[in-house]
Amino acid sequence: MPQRDPRGPGTGSPRLGKPLGAEHSVHGVALLLPGGRPAGTRRPSALALAAQRPLARRLARSGTAEGLVTHVVRYRHRGWNGSAADPVRDAEWAADEVLRRYGDVPVCLIGTDMGGRAALRAAGHPAVTSVLALAPWLPEPESVLDPDPVRQLSGRRVLLVHGTNDERTDPDLSFRLAERAKKVNRDVCRFEVHSDGHALHQHRAEVLALSVDFVLGSLFGRHYARPVADALAAPPPLGLRMPLASGFGASLGY
Repeated sequence: MPQRDPRGPGTGSPRLGKPLGAEHSVHGVALLLPGGRPAGTRRPSALALAAQRPLARRLARSGTAEGLVTHVVRYRHRGWNGSAADPVRDAEWAADEVLRRYGDVPVCLIGTDMGGRAALRAAGHPAVTSVLALAPWLPEPESVLDPDPVRQLSGRRVLLVHGTNDERTDPDLSFRLAERAKKVNRDVCRFEVHSDGHALHQHRAEVLALSVDFVLGSLFGRHYARPVADALAAPPPLGLRMPLASGFGASLGY
């Protein structure tokens, strides 16, 4: 009989949601990590999972020719839970599961809110080649000597996206993390979505197009759209405060 997790209700094993995309030959995988709460041992809410599906479907549709499969990761708990960093462990399990199911294929971690922090933290997994963090939750560190780590981002392509009017997760904190990450890895960029809030609804079409462009370029070597290539190449702070232009992606077919 399996042992119960002592942390309470809602515990169990993480899972991969239904695969979307290539049905036969898989050459790359995008793992979507939902948002959550600072603490909590219940399962993630259905709304948090559902919020990932538009991007999962868009990626699967745009990346079919390359053999892209997307999965939404279902955490054990909806909370970060302090030093336990539960969604990081679940993201690492999901990357292991990708290798078991599909073999040695590159993985992009795509996280929203708390999932953005988990994606950045789990980037050191050997299967992970790129990270996309959307409005990442990055709490103010308790000490200047204890910020979120960035060395695990070395060797990965990294994109952060944040609305300038986000009142739930501080865009300045994502800039500061990107600034530190850029010092150990030149392949880091960050886009600012001016006047948009935490959910990035006001410029949803542009954010989806930017996400697809970055993921397909990072996993399969497609040429990035000019703004993405420029942001990766630009020195800080320019490449870390790149404005997301209205209409981005309209001519890209995403």
